[in-house]
Amino acid sequence: MSGNHLQIDFSAPAVLKKWPSKTNERTRGGMWPNPYSVVDGTLDECIRKLLAMPAVARHLYEIHTAPQGELVSAVMTSEHVSELARLRDFL
Repeated sequence: MSGNHLQIDFSAPAVLKKWPSKTNERTRGGMWPNPYSVVDGTLDECIRKLLAMPAVARHLYEIHTAPQGELVSAVMTSEHVSELARLRDFL
């Protein structure tokens, strides 16, 4: 990253959303075609809540927030969040 200092605002507003599911799989279309809000708070709160979910169910969740450079996109999947959480201690 040659001299660039990465900063992420973990106090930025964010929403943890969950996709409707059946037998631990996302349901497509049907009555509820979009994810619904579970937590409306900060990016840090949403990351902590997502990581507190059972690993087998995390794929049903995503975090919506304002993009921040290359590391934080507008919609982050559980895989992205796990990587960001690992980097948090170094940023």
